[in-house]
Amino acid sequence: MKKLEETLMLDRRNLLASAAAIAIAGAMTSAPAMAQSGLPDTISWTAYDVGSAGYNQSVAIGGALRNELDVNLRILPGRNDIARQIPLRDGRVDFSATGLGASFFSQEGMFEFGEASWGPQEVRVLIASNADSNLTIGAAGDLDIETVADLEGKRVAWVVGSPSLNQNIGAILSFADLTWDDVERVEFPGFGAAWEGIINDQADAAFAVTTSGQAFQLEASPRGLVWPTLPFDDEEGWARLNDAAPFFVPNRATLGAGLSEDNPHEGPNYPYPILLSYADAETDKVYAMTKAMVELFPVYDGAAPGISGWHIDRQQFEWVVPYHEGAIRYFEEIGVWTEDHQAHNDGLIARQQVLKAAWDAFVAEGVSDEEAFQEGWMQARRDALEAAGMNPIWN
Repeated sequence: MKKLEETLMLDRRNLLASAAAIAIAGAMTSAPAMAQSGLPDTISWTAYDVGSAGYNQSVAIGGALRNELDVNLRILPGRNDIARQIPLRDGRVDFSATGLGASFFSQEGMFEFGEASWGPQEVRVLIASNADSNLTIGAAGDLDIETVADLEGKRVAWVVGSPSLNQNIGAILSFADLTWDDVERVEFPGFGAAWEGIINDQADAAFAVTTSGQAFQLEASPRGLVWPTLPFDDEEGWARLNDAAPFFVPNRATLGAGLSEDNPHEGPNYPYPILLSYADAETDKVYAMTKAMVELFPVYDGAAPGISGWHIDRQQFEWVVPYHEGAIRYFEEIGVWTEDHQAHNDGLIARQQVLKAAWDAFVAEGVSDEEAFQEGWMQARRDALEAAGMNPIWN
């Protein structure tokens, strides 16, 4: 499978990235080399809430910007996708260090972004962090669970009010050709409660990042912890997963509860945090911000957990949200952006255009009932994408 092979192997893109590291090595270690940073005295971005990995990484990056470039980073924490996205949409911040919801789901006009006040957003990626952890299903260690297929018939946590989280579980189940109908769904009011439910023998599995505190708590409990594997060589399984959730990429995780270099996990991951802008963001500012993120990496590397994922050679240039032209200009300069990357990016922008046209046409119909609006938009969205030969993902 082409996408899987591109992700798993040290392919042409990775070789280019490695070569680029040599080309930019001098700039990475010298503040005077970036004296003309192109950034204003103060930049601002939204981030996850105080204490989160995304916030802590933003603080570390802000320190590097201040110390090396005399640029102040103002961080606005937000508790959810909407809270982080509103200031970005309204132009009150320059960028957002955000996650899957405010990037991919906002592009797709899904979940909260399918409401009448939102719709598909024309967002762009500058750069993202791809860390050594995975985002996947963790399970109790006392049930002889080794693979996703072993989850059949087990009690799996369904978190009320978290459609994206529950969809992630459904997508991972599809790896083994399973659905929610093949497991026992147990409802919990929140993420933490779901993992407490496993410890208390009310459930057997739930979704998390491998580095979450809850995963370490389960590992230390009498039940123990296991991360069901999604073997890289199961191409059919990865094809099913990518069809249901194309934002997942195969990753060999070595960070997290029970994981190490000697005990890695083959499974899914997606970028977090993702430095995001809108398509109309000033090109020169995006270029300068991207350049700073790459060339200051040695300064902020190691300053917060997971921050090593921002390195240039960890970028997924063929992900599910397009890169901004300002970022692309910098990537071209250092030799890591290829014609294949550009073709993929152009296809993603075309998808956004299809979604925007579908939204504009549907909104013009003037549907006022909230439930009818949601159902109507889903149908209009699906019809437009299928007519364009694109995967609607959600049916």
